[in-house]
Amino acid sequence: MLPEARTGVVCLAVTIPPVLWLKAFHVVFVVTWFAGLFYLPRLFVYHVAASEREGLARFVVMERRLFFIMTLGALLAVLCGAAMIVGAPGYLTLGWMRAKLLLVAALIGYHGCCYHLMRVLRAGGNRHSQRWYRLFNELPGVLLVAIVVLAVVKP
Repeated sequence: MLPEARTGVVCLAVTIPPVLWLKAFHVVFVVTWFAGLFYLPRLFVYHVAASEREGLARFVVMERRLFFIMTLGALLAVLCGAAMIVGAPGYLTLGWMRAKLLLVAALIGYHGCCYHLMRVLRAGGNRHSQRWYRLFNELPGVLLVAIVVLAVVKP
């Protein structure tokens, strides 16, 4: 029997390496980011289908709020990921990590494209169909699968 169990005192102070905290929060922020990346283009589909002024105004507000939250998730995910790389720069020599970072750069580009599309829709200058937005909405799913495979399998 452990000494803590006999005395009734439980020691909760467990030494957890800081990199595990970074990794855990990195995953949380990536999930937040992807939730936004999956939903924002879906809002674009609905925005394009809306015709009355109140509905259009509602989508502008929803898109703006979602974009703020997903941008916060993106920023914190990138900062946690960068902190892990600073702590272990040897990972940059690995091919799978370089490929993953290239895909993350593509994801950041997609995020920027979402911002541009959001501004165009807000200004009423849309040039794309609902179908185009539905296809555009598939790209983050493809990137997610590729990034997760690289991070977990490390081919």
